Amino acid sequence: MSFAARPGTLSAILAALLVHLALVLPADPADLSPWVLLRFPLELPAVLLILMATGRTRARPVVRLGVTLILTLLVVLKLADLVMKQVLGRPFNPVADLSLTDALARLIAGSFGVGAAVVSVALAAVWLLAVAALLWWATGVWSRLALPIRWPADLALACVALIVLQLSGRTGDWRLPHGTDATRFMVDRAALLRRTMGDLAAFRQVAARDPLADAPGLLDAIDRDVLVIFVESYGRTSYDRPFYAGTHLATLRRAEADLAQTGLAMRSGFLTSPTRGGQSWLTHTTFANGLWADDQSRYLAVLSSGRQSLFHQAERAGFRTAAVMPAITMPWPEAARMGFQRVFAAADLGYRGKPFNWVTMPDQFTLAATDRLLRDGRDPRRLFAQIALISSHAPWVPVPALVGWAEVGDGRIFERMAVAGDPPSVVWKDPARVRDQYRQSIDYALQTVMSYAALQAKDPPLMIVLGDHQAVAGIALDDRREVPVHVIGPKALVERTAAWGLTPGLIPAADAPAIPMQDMRDMILRTFTDPDPQGPAAVRADGAESPA
Repeated sequence: MSFAARPGTLSAILAALLVHLALVLPADPADLSPWVLLRFPLELPAVLLILMATGRTRARPVVRLGVTLILTLLVVLKLADLVMKQVLGRPFNPVADLSLTDALARLIAGSFGVGAAVVSVALAAVWLLAVAALLWWATGVWSRLALPIRWPADLALACVALIVLQLSGRTGDWRLPHGTDATRFMVDRAALLRRTMGDLAAFRQVAARDPLADAPGLLDAIDRDVLVIFVESYGRTSYDRPFYAGTHLATLRRAEADLAQTGLAMRSGFLTSPTRGGQSWLTHTTFANGLWADDQSRYLAVLSSGRQSLFHQAERAGFRTAAVMPAITMPWPEAARMGFQRVFAAADLGYRGKPFNWVTMPDQFTLAATDRLLRDGRDPRRLFAQIALISSHAPWVPVPALVGWAEVGDGRIFERMAVAGDPPSVVWKDPARVRDQYRQSIDYALQTVMSYAALQAKDPPLMIVLGDHQAVAGIALDDRREVPVHVIGPKALVERTAAWGLTPGLIPAADAPAIPMQDMRDMILRTFTDPDPQGPAAVRADGAESPA
């Protein structure tokens, strides 16, 4: 075979290498390694043979353009995934995340000036054009390798057939390692877009007919601060699995007696969480927006739907809204869509002690920081805040201990606790020890939040304390998605929740049914709005999907 009057051998090799790089580029920072270059993508011979097979046909320009656009889109989406996973810890969703590009440009302009934002946008455009131009050149090289039509076409069809078989799982136990990663990536991304578009359309319809969107007087029955406190990994297992119930119920009984002596009222029940084992943000969003967000695409669709969250409505009612999020260590652009006027991430809370492995600070410090930063009396407006307590997040090693509230200070009092005991690498070799650490961490979280409630008894906020999800089934010894909820505060406000079916005290009835988490937004808005609180039978007017 002669390459006379055709692109040179070196050009063909370089062009094939460019296509190869586009196909094997990882979409996850964890996969970034020189070794990825050694992967053999089955799509590579398919693409090159298709270009060769159409090189002498009228379809050549259309095929070349189509292949270039697909490869360029593949590179752009993979690089977007790399950036998003590195910065925000999740993949890029074109439908829900395109609006973040404007926010990013404004962030650059606000931090470094308009000139820097213009240069950044220009560089991004130049980079995109450069990628497209290189791939256009590469596809042109191989489409000019005008070889006999029949055998390149036959081989191309054979490669495509192998790719389809790989994707459909009909090749038995035989697999080409990483052979169809690029195709799988594009198929998965198309499925994500389809799901997101469907969810977004449905959620926008619900948002448009939200009966509470412009309702007057919402939350006017509340004359004080409201704290929505999520306790990490706090599930129903604490109530009916003996290994956990023996410890946690005893703590709750003591706390119930202590809080009753201070004059506080309590009611408790169970909710159905949209997730278990992790992804707390799905619970936060479902609770606040009243829409069932049980995966990432639905989460982003909820935030893009225009639905007014509980915190949007609180702001409209005259509250100042805030999120206290000690686990947030990266930018969180979705916060504004949740309705938070202010966000206090880990770096904003003033903790000067050592972290407890993944856990950035103990729950006691988080609650003390909330009082210091948001409840010091300088702002006369009522506060409506979400607080995430994370001491009961894996790896559950080590577990802090309560100190006097006046001793919390800047958190350095916790430093010895942060390095006490065996590290996770030792503890996690023994499943029994892991479960015991989990049991201790939940007990610490319960002791802390109930001690905090007692601390506020002279002028108590309305506290809604709830779990975000169960721990993984192997740890929780329970695979349900049910979590506890406690309403603590002045009797007149707490008793309004009687219609929800909550049990007086801190321990729900054993047969208490679980309320779907997405019902909570409407239940809170209706219950704490005069003249008449309404029970859960009246809140499902928005047509949102209930959990299966």
